[in-house]
Amino acid sequence: MFTGIVEELGEITAVETLDDACRFRLRGPVVTEGAKHGDSIAVNGVCLTVVDHEGDEFTADVMAETLNRSSLGALAVGSRVNLERPMALGARLGGHIVQGHVDGTGRILERKPSENWEIVRISLPAELSRYVVEKGSVTVDGISLTVVDAGPDFFTVSLIPTTLALTTLGLKQSGDPVNLEVDVIAKYVERMIGDRAIGEGATR
Repeated sequence: MFTGIVEELGEITAVETLDDACRFRLRGPVVTEGAKHGDSIAVNGVCLTVVDHEGDEFTADVMAETLNRSSLGALAVGSRVNLERPMALGARLGGHIVQGHVDGTGRILERKPSENWEIVRISLPAELSRYVVEKGSVTVDGISLTVVDAGPDFFTVSLIPTTLALTTLGLKQSGDPVNLEVDVIAKYVERMIGDRAIGEGATR
């Protein structure tokens, strides 16, 4: 489990293409400190498993399903990525509950800079729109953000200078893909309400 508070901006240093997967080597001095085989690290919001670790770099395998359902397939050597280690038990939950399981991808539609922040509009797949609400939480490339405005096929977020400086959202341009993970609590609530409605219908 993660919190959506990015620990550092890492970099892809090597990409090995396999038959139905690929292997990334990533540089991240902060997240590799004390890392070992089998540990989890979120890369742009995708929970990956450490295969190998040497110095300030680690490798992770990414299967075809993950490549197809996320934006990781667009990464290349030199790409910058958001990195976060799992939340330690008893630590503060600085963002919100993030699983590292991407629900879909969107694209940067528009950026509106101002003096102290920037408004970014992001496309939203239709099947995810019911989970994204004004002032609710959403994860974009592994970053926990608050929704400013939510439409049927888009949402907007307001980015402070720290977020722009320390995450990939300071680098993304219009048209660039981003990974999206909606609030898991909303999905559980929907499922429970749906099951209750089915149960009540069966007893009538």
